[in-house]
Amino acid sequence: MTTEDITMTKEKPHAKRSRRVQSFRIRQSFVIRHSSFVVCLLALTFALAACNSSKTLTKANVDEVVEGMSKKQVESILGPPTTVDTKDFVLLKKTTYIYAQGKESVTVVFKDDKVQSKASTLSE
Repeated sequence: MTTEDITMTKEKPHAKRSRRVQSFRIRQSFVIRHSSFVVCLLALTFALAACNSSKTLTKANVDEVVEGMSKKQVESILGPPTTVDTKDFVLLKKTTYIYAQGKESVTVVFKDDKVQSKASTLSE
């Protein structure tokens, strides 16, 4: 065996390994690019879902709100309020949720974080 033959035999396995590593890098790059696309797509989907989470006010869902409910219960029925007004007095805390939908509105008053009263301008 000559020095040239030894060099060629040593290079061949290295060349195959180099191709495998190169092939792995290409596949890895492809997966990384596409997985980041999927992550971005999921993030966009959740963002759109969050933007459209406000509920339409109807007389039926306003009627579901009853005295003594917590803020979380009211928000699960009516969604997040358009406006919140909180006043802390020495002995009580009063919070007013206002839900506006076009010209119509719903006002829910909480006394110590429980529904005290509600008023609505919604028509049937």
